[in-house]
Amino acid sequence: MASTSGTTQSGPVVDRVAQIVTPIVSDLGLDLYDLEFAGGILRVTVDTQPGQPSGVSLDTIALITRLISREFDHNDPMPGRYTLEVTSPGLERTLRTPKHFQREIGKTANIRLVAPVDGTRRVQGVIVAADDSRVTVRSEDAELKETVVDYSSIEKAKTVFQWGPAPKPGSKKS
Repeated sequence: MASTSGTTQSGPVVDRVAQIVTPIVSDLGLDLYDLEFAGGILRVTVDTQPGQPSGVSLDTIALITRLISREFDHNDPMPGRYTLEVTSPGLERTLRTPKHFQREIGKTANIRLVAPVDGTRRVQGVIVAADDSRVTVRSEDAELKETVVDYSSIEKAKTVFQWGPAPKPGSKKS
């Protein structure tokens, strides 16, 4: 059974929504990656379980949207008007919670800090460790310097998709 990776917000509305959404997503063998409610938009981000070879298909997103909408029609967890968005995290994933960082160990991340550390507000490198209070990132340059960052010091973070080399003009596609 899938587990909930964690939500970025808490409160009575988000907690009620999570109680409704989590079983739906889990029954489909997926994880609730993120849950946001801001500006009248409820964004439900779902993902495959770690280690899966492929992402979430558009058909699965459509199915989850229908299932959540039906449950919301019966349980009405949200006051007033809102827009429901169901999505996948994509190739370059936003990292907000400790579980997000733990899930992406071994991948390259770009982190923007609230205040400069050693004269810079940006840290980029491979996530080598993450616990409940901080993340360790190893730079990809020749120095292989490791930087430990408290989550409270992070303004914004996301994974960086590594594009492969472009094929040479005139060569056959492999």
